[in-house]
Amino acid sequence: MRILIAEDEHVLAKQVKGVLTAENRVVDIASDGVEAEFLGATEPYDLIILDLGLPQRDGLTVLKNWRAAGVDTPVLILTARDGWSERVDGLDAGADDYLTKPFHMAELSARVRAMIRRKTGQASPVFTKGNVIFDSRNNQVTVDGIPVNLTAQEVAVLAYLFHNADRLVSRSELSDHIYQYDGDRDSNTIAVFVNRLRRKLGDDLIETVRGRGYVIKVTV
Repeated sequence: MRILIAEDEHVLAKQVKGVLTAENRVVDIASDGVEAEFLGATEPYDLIILDLGLPQRDGLTVLKNWRAAGVDTPVLILTARDGWSERVDGLDAGADDYLTKPFHMAELSARVRAMIRRKTGQASPVFTKGNVIFDSRNNQVTVDGIPVNLTAQEVAVLAYLFHNADRLVSRSELSDHIYQYDGDRDSNTIAVFVNRLRRKLGDDLIETVRGRGYVIKVTV
């Protein structure tokens, strides 16, 4: 899952990125409002973490512009401790949730997981398909109760397909959501990751629709 952090406090932005990257999420950082608005409007993020006190263009303006342009990506706003009016304005402008600085990284991670699940219509953080269980809280995968080690790219592909279960996902869409903005996006490598997942988790977990993409079907 791919996330944009719009935060001008470089230390905080790196800390948040480190936490989310450790959870096998792909993270881009924008340090001002102009860059944030451009990336949020042109890149397919699964979630955006938006500081309202951005330079060049404030976060509230950026958020309003996104929503006016039809960008429906979930947005978690960050505000100062005494910024209750900013929280209200942010929620009224279209934000989905907020955190007050300073905050605990564990709470931010939990809110990110919950917002992504809501976006994709998934109620539980634990996904099950046959004998395969994927726990999105810690990215742990088991087959018949036995843990399976996956690479970061394999986790990214599996997580996106499970979060979008029963929906056909193209290679290009997967590529857009597992690589950074300045990364080398090669949709052909997606087939490699899918084949590895089948070898580790079973041939019937991920179905291929020839010429169109992949799907994990959990609804009978």
